[in-house]
Amino acid sequence: MSKISITNEQKNALFEAAEKMLGFSYAPYSNFCVGAALLCADGKIFTGCNVENAAYGPSNCAERTAVFKAVSEGSKDFVAIAIVGGKNGVMEDFCPPCGVCRQVLSEFCSKDFLILLKDKKNQVKEFTLEQLLPESFSL
Repeated sequence: MSKISITNEQKNALFEAAEKMLGFSYAPYSNFCVGAALLCADGKIFTGCNVENAAYGPSNCAERTAVFKAVSEGSKDFVAIAIVGGKNGVMEDFCPPCGVCRQVLSEFCSKDFLILLKDKKNQVKEFTLEQLLPESFSL
């Protein structure tokens, strides 16, 4: 169980922001759109969407986009992230972060950082970073 807790209002704001980002996703190759919203300890929210590239390697996930935006603007104290996704921007099932995103989160977040996922039925799953990336390595 996480030591971090956020209010239902904060969760709702994160999911609303993440869902909005689905519309900004650039996914012409996979057609799988992802939106993320990252909550900082000071209440700021940074958003991100996935941005694909024909070469695939230069593509960037929504979660990393949000983290990189936050860090590039001086924020590094993160509390939670909400992630949604689906084919053609339509939410279906839960959309957990990939392994690379989990590692990037572990660089900046505590083990009890919250990862919130939502599906098309508005069901929510909540994990800590440690649950999704056990035995991780970092500084």
